[in-house]
Amino acid sequence: MATFNSPAKCAKNWKFIAIIFVLIEGIAMADNSQQKIFADRAETTFHQAQRQFQADESSLTNAIQFAHACYDFADFAASDSQRASLADMGIQVCNKILAADPKAAGGHYYLAMNLGQLARTKSLGALKLVKDMESEFKTALDLDPGIDYGGPARSLGLLYRDAPGWPMSIGSKRKAKTYLDQALKTAPDFPENPLTVIESDLKWGDRADAKKQLDTLDVLWPQAQKKFSGENWERDWADWTARREVVRKKLNETSGPLTSPRGGQ
Repeated sequence: MATFNSPAKCAKNWKFIAIIFVLIEGIAMADNSQQKIFADRAETTFHQAQRQFQADESSLTNAIQFAHACYDFADFAASDSQRASLADMGIQVCNKILAADPKAAGGHYYLAMNLGQLARTKSLGALKLVKDMESEFKTALDLDPGIDYGGPARSLGLLYRDAPGWPMSIGSKRKAKTYLDQALKTAPDFPENPLTVIESDLKWGDRADAKKQLDTLDVLWPQAQKKFSGENWERDWADWTARREVVRKKLNETSGPLTSPRGGQ
């Protein structure tokens, strides 16, 4: 017999899930001084992208860059109202993009990402937003699986991993594994993809695969540092470096044989 949570508990769970989802995708694990630098850069990029978009709203490139900047800057919002405002701007831009070109993969992808930011400010309202995110990510995946280095599949995997399962919502370990593996195959040298797989393996108790993926990540790490270099990647490297050390510590601290667990739903 299915057990249903109270509306208050559902609201609490969904706000937490929305926050975790966007944290994984965006906010670098860094100290306060680094975060201030990253926040200032995100704000500067936002205003630059906004000016470029306002100067030529017919440019798809300008629109996509502005939608992306809205999402990034929303990570550093000082309040829910500011985050919602930035997310709304990104959503409106994406809706304009898709009105002009329904097959613009970037429009669907950053619409879903900004919906994720908006979900962080909601309680029960996040339920519908997650379904909308799922739909937009799937459309983006169909149109361009390579956008943001496997971003649509990676984001779907996180969504299915962290959402509650049926009947409350769309959570599914089986779907999460499928999409996270797809993102890894799409861009195996992009550190976010193996890191997300490793973190998910540890969440599910699959230490054997987590160790295998970490060994592979360690090998590709130096080359990735050369490929994804420069100021624009500093925030990501702060995040990736901290997360790699966290998973390494978990693997080293956990006793017992490296085994794979039974599958999930």
